[in-house]
Amino acid sequence: MNEFIERDVIYENALSHAADIAEWVMEGDGAISFPRGKMRQESLHPREAGQVGNIVHWCPVNFPDNISISWDFQPLTEPGLAILFFSAVGVDGEDILTGNLAKRNGPYDQYHHGDLNALHVSYFRRNPKENEFQTCNLRKSFGFHLVAQGADPLPTVGFALNPYRIKVIKCGAQVSFYMGYKDELITIFSWQDKGEIYGPLLGGGKIGFRQMTPLIAEYSNLVVRKVEMN
Repeated sequence: MNEFIERDVIYENALSHAADIAEWVMEGDGAISFPRGKMRQESLHPREAGQVGNIVHWCPVNFPDNISISWDFQPLTEPGLAILFFSAVGVDGEDILTGNLAKRNGPYDQYHHGDLNALHVSYFRRNPKENEFQTCNLRKSFGFHLVAQGADPLPTVGFALNPYRIKVIKCGAQVSFYMGYKDELITIFSWQDKGEIYGPLLGGGKIGFRQMTPLIAEYSNLVVRKVEMN
């Protein structure tokens, strides 16, 4: 796989105050607070609500292709699931927030079998009934195509006493995913999209943080940079 050179910052958000997300868009019944100077997300519904209780929180910026996306993440409760959507656009190239697309309010099928295309990586998956071995999964939509997978190194909530750094690089056909503590990141997986089996290559688009109830988690220090192949 190719290596990358990260260039200029094109978007930076500390996610530390309500003003930082004034233009962000919440889909589903979610609550946002900043009790520790970090964006805390949680659903207003209990676990028993199922898909109805899940949320997606979109950044309003349309990002280009060839970028790195990095942020700090700390889970506060479990079970639950955390996902990053990226390269998200309407199936005909529409803006997913301002285009004439079907209304979305959290259930997962609206995002992988609705009227948008996206890549989505699940990086914190804690459901003891299904996951005896924790993995990070990359899927491509339209559809629910599992295209890459790697072991999840994040500890359980009781041991996750500090934030962990997460990074996605989307550069043309290649997606690489990293996790770690502070700046010591390890590669979880890399995937080369040939643009054939799972639909055409995706480019730029929106990014959004998805959570499955009853997970409560904090996000901070979101940075998006331009990326070039080395």
